[in-house]
Amino acid sequence: MDTSWMAKGNCRDEPASRFFPSDGVGVEAARRICATCPVKDPCLEYALDQRVDHGVWGGASERERRRILKRRRAASERSAPSPGSPPTPVGASTAPVPGAVTD
Repeated sequence: MDTSWMAKGNCRDEPASRFFPSDGVGVEAARRICATCPVKDPCLEYALDQRVDHGVWGGASERERRRILKRRRAASERSAPSPGSPPTPVGASTAPVPGAVTD
């Protein structure tokens, strides 16, 4: 996994402890640093992909990242075909057929 983006983060000159706070005030301080970070998005995605469960990454706390993952799983489950349904052929359109009768 490419982590070259880490060298460009606003956090590079901060003590690591700042991003592993023990209270809400510390989380807010870390978020302020992340707010203008040029690599905020890849940082958050890294933490989500790696299932990092401590600290503030990409401006999101542990709890927020758990919520993001939960929402993504739910969205993925909603868009996945139900068990037993035939797969959609590659290149097949799921758009309604003009003139077709629907419910």
